[in-house]
Amino acid sequence: MSAPAVTLGGIGAGSDGAQVWRSLAEAQLITTVYRGGDPGNGVDPHALGAVLARVDEHAPIGATLSVCVQLASCLPLLATGGEPARELLSEVTGNGAVVALAATDDTAGSDLTALNTELMIDGESLRVTGTKRWITNATHAAAFLVLARTGPGRHFTSFTWVLVPAGEPGVQVIPADTDLFDGSGTGHVRFDQVRLSRAYLVGRVGRGLGTFAAHIAVERLAGALWGVALCRRVLADTKRRLQARVYHDETLWHSSSVRQRFGRCLVLVKQLDALTVQLGEAVTARRDTTAAAVLKVGAAETVERVLDECAHLQGADGFSPAGAQRLRAQAGLWGIGGGVTELVLETVADSADTVLAALAGGPPPAPARVR
Repeated sequence: MSAPAVTLGGIGAGSDGAQVWRSLAEAQLITTVYRGGDPGNGVDPHALGAVLARVDEHAPIGATLSVCVQLASCLPLLATGGEPARELLSEVTGNGAVVALAATDDTAGSDLTALNTELMIDGESLRVTGTKRWITNATHAAAFLVLARTGPGRHFTSFTWVLVPAGEPGVQVIPADTDLFDGSGTGHVRFDQVRLSRAYLVGRVGRGLGTFAAHIAVERLAGALWGVALCRRVLADTKRRLQARVYHDETLWHSSSVRQRFGRCLVLVKQLDALTVQLGEAVTARRDTTAAAVLKVGAAETVERVLDECAHLQGADGFSPAGAQRLRAQAGLWGIGGGVTELVLETVADSADTVLAALAGGPPPAPARVR
């Protein structure tokens, strides 16, 4: 399937995630990201990359983050819910309503099995209590997709998704104390005995972590696709700046050392782009978590290295509002969002036999027999 021609109007450097999302809805572009136009059918990686690249071209990094999370995780999750979720999905795709994914708790973000937010189920009634921190779209959201505990301990089946409308009594949103990620609507959310009907459950009880793993894989692919677009944009801007700076009767672009460093960045981005092409279908069609982990690590290391080099090459200009230094600070997102890079590397190592077999062109190894 070919990627859509993405045309966006009315958004710019000052637009927030909610404004960008409405623009996507008005242009009828949100559903083009999904196979057959249905979020329940999964993401088309080529279409997703095209939309994220165009948003990155026009909007601040925080607004693109806002869009990325909704496309990769929120809408496919809503498609698995009951009537309230389906009604919200229609509002999201048709009118640009914003939904926030509230997974990370007030515990360590990478340890979801330790989260404290509780969902009590009493017949047809639900009660949600807990705190979610560093939630993208929190201040813009019409509703929250909340990953909550429905059972004791760290068991995989102890967690469930629930849809919580932002206007319900007991919901409190606090903007995050950061001047980075403009337009992302990042904040902290408290749920104080929020009461809902059972219809607000999303997916089956006890399947929350399983569906989270599937959708975080797609979110990691989205991060890699966005990383390619961001690096391409910053490299193009850096090249223009280098060609405009006079140096020894020529320009900085003619410096051999500068061109070598720039060339290395181009190679890194081409490698990441090749990974998205090679692994995109594995992630979107088969929910291949190892492929997603490889993309996550590749994107984190590439974005950090490229933006670091561009910030250096831009010199003092890099500290201007449109320079690379502020972007460089925000690039840390790729090393944290979707899982801390070090922990994701362990996921790759755990699948070492499968990865090595694929590199050799052979079938995946048979599982070891348990004696």
